[in-house]
Amino acid sequence: MKKILLIDDDQALLHLLGEFLKDDSFDVISALSGSAGIRMAYEQRPDLILLDVMLPGMDGWEVCARLREMSDVPIIMLTAKTTENDKLRGFRLGVDDYVTKPFSFAELVARIQAVLSRAKISGSNTGYLIHGGVTLDTEKYQAFFKGSELELTPTEYRLLEALVRRAGKVASEQELVQEVWGQYRSEDTALVRRYILMLRKKLEADPSNPKYILTVRGFGYRLGTGPLPKLDE
Repeated sequence: MKKILLIDDDQALLHLLGEFLKDDSFDVISALSGSAGIRMAYEQRPDLILLDVMLPGMDGWEVCARLREMSDVPIIMLTAKTTENDKLRGFRLGVDDYVTKPFSFAELVARIQAVLSRAKISGSNTGYLIHGGVTLDTEKYQAFFKGSELELTPTEYRLLEALVRRAGKVASEQELVQEVWGQYRSEDTALVRRYILMLRKKLEADPSNPKYILTVRGFGYRLGTGPLPKLDE
């Protein structure tokens, strides 16, 4: 039974949503504040967290950042904020999905199951993946480039893993959206372009002239091998 942590200051919503999730065979725990949610996440090790943005004191953004310091647990944000900047802020922090209030409980459960399925697939592929100077430790979710560890958000890691697994083959934006974010994001290919830029800033000496994460115009992206190293390197 998967354990879901709900972090929201709306007691009525916590009760109703908690009962609905329990009827769907989830184990549900809840917290009314960000600090209590962080403590519960550390103690209970949930399989997924539903996190409200508008929390008293420590808001959902800060809670998400704190959670990402200690875990890559999947996080779905519950929010009334729908602007692109708000969504981009969340994805930069490592949010796995957004659900805008008001929402259908049935749709939320579908999104939870989709995020958990992606986490299960990622966790089942253990070992090392190597291509184009990138090495991924799929057990520890660590990424290395030319021997140096990369500081990636969970979403950045999943996108880089999707490119590495293709071993230089081209992946379309639609394929990457569905693999990294799931079918409910299939229309938002702008997500891929944003995260490709973020990855280039971490891998490329000149992100405006990439040598490793390459754009194949009209098709998508592929992970290249970069320039050949000098013999004295």
